[in-house]
Amino acid sequence: MEETSTQSFEAWNMWAIYIAYGLAALSVIILIAHILKLSATSDSKTKYDYINKSEINILMTCSVLLISAGGFYANAYITELSILWLFVRLFVTISMGLIIGVIVQNLLKFYYPFYIEKRLKKLRYKPRISPKTGKAMKLLSEEEEDVYLDEGMQAEEEIFSIDYDVWVDEETGYTKIEKYSGHLHALQCPECNYQTFRVTKEEILKSPSATEEGELMKNFECGYCGHKAKKNFKIAMLKNLEGEENAA
Repeated sequence: MEETSTQSFEAWNMWAIYIAYGLAALSVIILIAHILKLSATSDSKTKYDYINKSEINILMTCSVLLISAGGFYANAYITELSILWLFVRLFVTISMGLIIGVIVQNLLKFYYPFYIEKRLKKLRYKPRISPKTGKAMKLLSEEEEDVYLDEGMQAEEEIFSIDYDVWVDEETGYTKIEKYSGHLHALQCPECNYQTFRVTKEEILKSPSATEEGELMKNFECGYCGHKAKKNFKIAMLKNLEGEENAA
């Protein structure tokens, strides 16, 4: 079978090395930029939102760039190769890249959330510093924070769609309200133990009244093994606003 000459691969080898180095450098630059942005962000809530929204996507982008760089570099030193073996080599490179990509994707999707959840929880409950006094603020309990939330905010919390954290400077009365999604992160699946157990549907079985609690049913489904479950939650009674106004 006819071999392709060494000379015909010289240009390819040169460009393959350049592309490999370029992709690897771009991956490192993106990762460094991500780390620098985290370091430069002092506000815990801003850092929380950035990590939650972007970190996994950034790591996946860096991984794809590195895998692509490895594929080019692995094929940058070709000397003599038949047309048949050229296609075989191309097929093997693409196959290996896809396999490594799937492994990395699964690691980021099913294992990395355990690590990222710990970081996010630490950021969420890290004491906030009051801009008025420079001292640590107090995080209010669920009962205490209702005074600072309007009726719409309280309704969002009642059905677990949104969760609010209220921080108060007890010296000056300065208040900071932070908004979080009620079921933003997946839970650990009781069946497969991956952190892929999410709320897929919420249904109010019984609306709350001024005298009785309501009832909410959440439907969960695992994005990995498909395990499904339902769980009921109590909804607090509605406040009797008329009675409070009359009493005032």
